[in-house]
Amino acid sequence: MTSDTRLAFDHPEARAAADGQPSQPLDRISLRDHITTAEIGAFQQERGTTQRLRFNVVVEVTPPAAPLDDDVDKILSYDTITEAIEHELAAERLNLLETLSERVADRILWSPQAERVFVRIEKLDRGPGALGVEIARTRGQEAPAQGVDEDMPHPVVVHLSNTAIAAPELIALLDALERGNAPAILCVGHPDAAMPRATREMPQRRIDLLSLEMNAWILAARDRRCVVVGTRTELEWAMKHGQICVWAPSKIVLDAVDGAEADPRHPLALTAWFARLMQAEEILSVGGDVAASDIPARVLSIGEAP
Repeated sequence: MTSDTRLAFDHPEARAAADGQPSQPLDRISLRDHITTAEIGAFQQERGTTQRLRFNVVVEVTPPAAPLDDDVDKILSYDTITEAIEHELAAERLNLLETLSERVADRILWSPQAERVFVRIEKLDRGPGALGVEIARTRGQEAPAQGVDEDMPHPVVVHLSNTAIAAPELIALLDALERGNAPAILCVGHPDAAMPRATREMPQRRIDLLSLEMNAWILAARDRRCVVVGTRTELEWAMKHGQICVWAPSKIVLDAVDGAEADPRHPLALTAWFARLMQAEEILSVGGDVAASDIPARVLSIGEAP
């Protein structure tokens, strides 16, 4: 990227023009001053609130080899840029603009016409000025295109009541789940002990999530096969390797765009939300009840084989 300080704060179009001359001049399409709102940021005060983001994007594209004939299907559409932004903002809550800009650039570079992309993202509500990042990426630097992973198994999500967690029959249940055809992810509710109560919503949400995770560790103490995991990557690894795991919900819930639907105050509903997220084939509730869900669900008594 150019070291000319005159261009340091110029629009990405100027940066693109100044940053080298390819052997074959490339066409450019751009999106200027696209403003949207999102919840993003690593600081606690940025959680639970939205802020304005301004996007400026320039995409360098290979000139068409044949006449366009005024055919929109022969060009890289402006919608490719706006849809990349919307998709990444909707996928999960992020802490860093750097991560968001990388993902937007990757998604644009998956388009066959795109050769190089400049992405500038600025926060408009974090200070007296605009705080932002700018990156430039060239074809070949993007992450592999992400589609549906056909090899990813569909798990059985199992909600355990506190009575089931403490029951001697738990070991036999784990044995049966281990022998099953689908990987098992275990979910729990709150411990029986009284929880602290906060007077503000966000601290209470954290307390509720920590309460669920405390119970997850109580379950993990019952059997070594109950490995507590909290990230999508860990869950996918466990499923692919046939490992039983216990879901620690904090990270996934706090990073979820539809976090309002993931309410830790209601563990059964949270289990149903999680099962949808993981594209589970079934929900089993052992020693308890089930919440309404579009995923098949069964209630098992303690000691009943799944």
